[in-house]
Amino acid sequence: MLRSQLRDALKKAVLAKDAVSVTTVRLILAALKERDIAARGEGNTDGIPDEEILTLLQAMVKQRRESIEMYTKGNRPELAAQEASEIGVIERFLPKQMSDEEIEAAVKAAVTDLGATCLKDMGRTMAALREQYASCMDFGKAGGVAKKLLG
Repeated sequence: MLRSQLRDALKKAVLAKDAVSVTTVRLILAALKERDIAARGEGNTDGIPDEEILTLLQAMVKQRRESIEMYTKGNRPELAAQEASEIGVIERFLPKQMSDEEIEAAVKAAVTDLGATCLKDMGRTMAALREQYASCMDFGKAGGVAKKLLG
């Protein structure tokens, strides 16, 4: 399903002459094709499933956020703005992300449910969160909240 959405988005972006969307969607499709080829080596001829595509998209967003931070520190606002516009395009294909308050509430609930008390329980806590909120949570933020609660 996500594959068809990406292909349709590329067609619409080309027709609309939206250069940022065209290049960003092409980058996504290239990364997807690369993952599909790697999956073929493991016997998966159908390509990667939507869950892995979502993980790929989240990784692309994370990478761009890190780039924005570096460009901002390097006094390159034009490159930071370009990365931000690419994030906007990528996020169109992701489910709505949780707010900071929702992440904090989910982490607190997971810590309580697991009976986690110290940093040794961090792995179990993060695993439980990944299982439950795989496509809609920023795990970088969740890790910080969990560390604060368990530390």
